[in-house]
Order: sequence, then structure tokens, then C-alpha cells
Amino acid sequence: MARPTLELVQALRTTAKRLRTEVEYYWSHQGSCNCGHLAQTITQFSKVEIHRFAIERYGDWEDHAEDYCPTSGHHIDSIITTMLEMGMTREDIGRLERLSDNAVLMRLAPERRALQYNRRDDVVLYMETWADLLEEQLLSDIQLPSAEQLFGAPSSRPQEQTFGQNFFSTASEQHATRLEPIL
Repeated sequence: MARPTLELVQALRTTAKRLRTEVEYYWSHQGSCNCGHLAQTITQFSKVEIHRFAIERYGDWEDHAEDYCPTSGHHIDSIITTMLEMGMTREDIGRLERLSDNAVLMRLAPERRALQYNRRDDVVLYMETWADLLEEQLLSDIQLPSAEQLFGAPSSRPQEQTFGQNFFSTASEQHATRLEPIL
């Protein structure tokens, strides 16, 4: 599973939002498929450029991820490098293309788990669910300081009194010494 990063969460949400519109989606076109659309978001390359880069080598996105070599000089490997730097794993690329990560699927209602990898609405659901999962993991890693760390240990703080408590105790003390009624 991907390393949760804010950049990856944002890229998945942006891509899902864009896919909800009438952008072109074709699973068999490597620039307009599941990974192709995410690649558009994170690289700013067009679908035509991404497809051209992808067909420089044999295979689909899963094959490209398996054959990935960061020093190959292939454009598709540069795109995959960018995806990996955002937190994805090579396995995530194949799973995104097939909508098959079990951790993502298990977050869906049982009747929704049979996603079709080439159906736009299912891709949107998968990306949004994956982004939610990564965001939760990201937030769970944040350690907030305790109140004692922020404000010091209770014994080291001076006795707290509100203005009203201080005023009335002082007035009562003055009354006791003068023996006059308080009005």
C-alpha cells in the first residue's frame, strides 16, 4: 500500500473530481485510463503525450510498473518515478489500473466491491475511497502534544482564579476585618 502523503491524497481527489466531469475516459488508452488520468494530474502532460510515452514500450501500466527502471531514459519511467515519489508503490500502479487493492475494496459496502476497472464511476469511487484511506493513515500518524507539554505540569502552574472568585474573596476578607454587612 502507498505511503500516505498529502500530495498523493490531493492528486487522487483532484483526479476523481476531474473524472466526474465530462473529460474523456477510455480504459484502453494509456493517457485516458485510470493511471493515465492520475498521471495527467501529477505531471501536467496531456493524455496524448502520456499515451505516446506509454507505447514506447510494450504493455499496459501494470507492465510498465513491473518493468520500471529509473535510469532507462523512457518517459514512462519518469512518470512512474513521479508517482513513486508521491508515495505510490509499483504494485499500487497495477492495482489502480485494475481497481484491485483489497484495503481499498474492503472500505466499500459489500455490494459495491465488485468494481469494473473500465467504468468511470467505479474509478472515481476507488480513487475517492483510496484518498480517504490514505488521509486517515496520514492523520493517525500526527502526534499532538499533551496539555502538560503545551502548558506545563499542573503542579508547576500557579493557582488559577477567576476575576469573580478573587473579587469576592477579597471583599469577604475585608468585611470580616471591619465587621460590616456586605450589601
